[in-house]
Amino acid sequence: MPQYKQFPLPDTAEGLTEAEILTWHVKPGDTVTVNQIIVEIETAKAAVELPCPWAGVVTELLAEPGQTVEVGVPIITIDTDPGGAAAPVAPAPVAAEANGTSSGKIGEEMPGGRIATLVGYGPKSGAAKRRARKDAPAVAKAAVAAITPAAVVAPPAPAPVAAPAPAPVQAPGGYVPLAKPPVRKLAKDLGVDLYALTGSGPDGVITREDVESAGSAPAAAPVQSFVDNGSRERRVPIKGVRKATAQAMVDSAFTAPHVTEFLTVDVTPMMELRAKLKNAREFHGVKLTPLAFCAKAVILAARRTPDVNATWDAAANEIVYKDYVHLGIAAATPRGLVVPKVRDADRMSLKELAVALDELATVARDGKTSPADMMNGTITITNVGVFGVDTGTPILNPGESAILALGAIRDMPWVVDGEIKIRKICQLALSFDHRVVDGQQGSQFLADVGALLAEPGIAMTY
Repeated sequence: MPQYKQFPLPDTAEGLTEAEILTWHVKPGDTVTVNQIIVEIETAKAAVELPCPWAGVVTELLAEPGQTVEVGVPIITIDTDPGGAAAPVAPAPVAAEANGTSSGKIGEEMPGGRIATLVGYGPKSGAAKRRARKDAPAVAKAAVAAITPAAVVAPPAPAPVAAPAPAPVQAPGGYVPLAKPPVRKLAKDLGVDLYALTGSGPDGVITREDVESAGSAPAAAPVQSFVDNGSRERRVPIKGVRKATAQAMVDSAFTAPHVTEFLTVDVTPMMELRAKLKNAREFHGVKLTPLAFCAKAVILAARRTPDVNATWDAAANEIVYKDYVHLGIAAATPRGLVVPKVRDADRMSLKELAVALDELATVARDGKTSPADMMNGTITITNVGVFGVDTGTPILNPGESAILALGAIRDMPWVVDGEIKIRKICQLALSFDHRVVDGQQGSQFLADVGALLAEPGIAMTY
């Protein structure tokens, strides 16, 4: 007989409480296998693809694209024994609970009243007492009220019938176009309204080709309206990465006393070394950018000023000095600003850093940076120079004590040996937490970074 299991939304990163459903990769009636990707969600940290914990047939999707779901709330129902012979349903694991043990299988109640999920153990079994979200659909509320350790495997009545492929769905706030983040970014850049498109992809998903085709079509002349009816305004909910970034910046700006120092550097020798290395055999095929040199300089300079790589622990009343560098690189993506980390960057050569930075940027642009890759950084670089900006006053990432802004490299007049010459000039800006880093330490670190970029051979002395 059918055995129905409901998959609750897991906590994909420590401390998350909710996520938005982006795209379903399955529909009612589809057969799924263990670890098959079934849905893409957006958390406050990243877009994440969730695998299916069981094999079986999808009977019901309990959340719609565009809907925000709390961790622990069921999002899909799967029949794990479709067309199976009649068999008694296994009772709830009372004996295991009495002995204080459990096998830890997904959907089984663990010690302390928690349900084993794909990641961690999910919420306690008292989910029926959770205050329901105002915008949650009735089917999801009903699922929350019914989800207990015994009900996870109990068959509902009557058994749901496999439905045909759904038409474009209505999210709580209205119709939401189905499109992946890179496609949404392309539509924004081309000025294409996704709401006016009909997707040619599976289940009506809007593809890149749909957007490019609409973007190349001649647009009708806009009708200017002077009636203040809101037609010339658009409102975007604050959620996901934007919400998390905003909160982190507010917390950092009003917690850590920021100081920003600036330095203008002649990086002509660095650019000359870059040109030589690009033609070297060992750097063949490697994308060697000024950011890679800056990253290496930051790592080397941090050895002489370890305070910039430390953390202020207010709870323990301690400063935590770290003998490793998890280098954060601020990256602009279609989903907003993210700061993925290059783990143990201090152990990498220049070539390894260049490769790691290129891979990091590619993954970030595709919106595939995992939550784990954006946590526990020690120091950050923000490369504002790629936008043609000379410098800025960057805000610290929470938990870090320094962030360096790398400005654009420009041809400018510079005094060399008493003569004015055209040189490659770059501006650096260092913001630091004045609780951890004193002015002398911050100045020394910034001067060291500048010296390493102005004359890379100095690295031989470190």
